[in-house]
Amino acid sequence: MSRTCRYLALAVALSLGSACSILPKPEPADVYRLPLLQVTQPAPASSAANWSLRLNKPLASDALNNPKIAVVPQGDLISHYKGARWSDPAPLLLRNRMLDAFQSDGRVPRLSADDSNLQADYELAGELQAFQSEYRAEGLMVVIRYDARLVQGRDQRILASRRFEVHQPLSDKDVPAVVSGFGAASDRLMAQLVDWTLAQANRAQVQAKNQ
Repeated sequence: MSRTCRYLALAVALSLGSACSILPKPEPADVYRLPLLQVTQPAPASSAANWSLRLNKPLASDALNNPKIAVVPQGDLISHYKGARWSDPAPLLLRNRMLDAFQSDGRVPRLSADDSNLQADYELAGELQAFQSEYRAEGLMVVIRYDARLVQGRDQRILASRRFEVHQPLSDKDVPAVVSGFGAASDRLMAQLVDWTLAQANRAQVQAKNQ
């Protein structure tokens, strides 16, 4: 290799090295899981349903379908907490919370999740419309909004639908306190969702027998 070629190769290597050195470093982030479900007294075995249920991961917009911890500081502006993120995207967090809630409740022993692709009598699906903290006139709060649908497994017919929305006031704006608020809000949502699903599926069972 000639001296000129060696100089050119060295110049290219130096320029690439300097370009890499000025690239922004990734922002370090604390990774948070959704706080553990506050377990209530499980239902007696005699009340167990004889039907199966599959829990599907909710659909969500790009603003929520990621591990960022979303916050609405004002109006319609969606931002996120810097230096912090969830262990999984919000829809997956909520799906796993559903699984924990139904398993802890005990009234639906034949449970599965959509990633296992098992057939079930009913499916719980829906859209996650909000999973964020919001600054409102009454103060900072966690808002979770979930549009649920109970679907017949064999023909995908919608049997019932309902919008669930919970607001959990926060007294502290620090990220750990916000994460705790998400845990409390999720617990309240799950209590409503489990009872509603049981009521609608049992009603569908009765109607099917009477036909």
